[in-house]
Amino acid sequence: MSTTLCFDFGNTRLKVAIFKENGFQEQIVLENAKPETITELLAKWNPDKTILSSVIHHDPAIETILAAKSKFHLLGPTTKINFTTPVGKPETIGADRLALIAAAVNLYPNQHNLVISLGTCITFNFVNNQHEFLGGSISPGMQMRFRAMHEQTALLPLITPSNEFTLVGYDTKTNLLSGVILGISAEIDGIITAYEAKYANFNVLLTGGDICYFAPHLKKRIFADQNLIFKGLYAICETNN
Repeated sequence: MSTTLCFDFGNTRLKVAIFKENGFQEQIVLENAKPETITELLAKWNPDKTILSSVIHHDPAIETILAAKSKFHLLGPTTKINFTTPVGKPETIGADRLALIAAAVNLYPNQHNLVISLGTCITFNFVNNQHEFLGGSISPGMQMRFRAMHEQTALLPLITPSNEFTLVGYDTKTNLLSGVILGISAEIDGIITAYEAKYANFNVLLTGGDICYFAPHLKKRIFADQNLIFKGLYAICETNN
């Protein structure tokens, strides 16, 4: 049974997903990206193939280790993908966004797809029914907004995200929760509406580590999939290995 490890090094979390015979098995959150951590994972799972998507400055030794122990691919500008990138500077597209679009095209081919990722930043990524990634937009994510209000004011606390709040906040914490979570939800609904005016029919795919805070508040029809980036990484790994 073939095994593939898909590594996703994001700004907030370091994760790896295990696939066996085309099927997603489990996701692991890594404590760090040290070479010895990667070596231990490889010893445990003995993968046939590996792929790394990284938006951080990781230790180059990791790539050497992965290449020595498996058929390895580093997601980047030279990666073979199932869509085109007719944008100004395609080499600047983040590895995570490439993986998300690859997943959308693989799951819903020949359709318009808007992929929204809720992480450190919120990214809106649009690929049309001709499999052209046209770009999108980027805005501050939930944690970034909480930190900004805490760090740039004298009295507002840094709070822990929660869905226990009302529209009309009754104390400082619930005011912050209502402002950020409902504000972002309204932002997402509003941008989807703007895309609807331009493109009519399309799929909306919602993913990212903060998905649980926003899915209950969205009015628009969405497909929520927390593992979307890994499905894209796996499809890319199969093509490039």
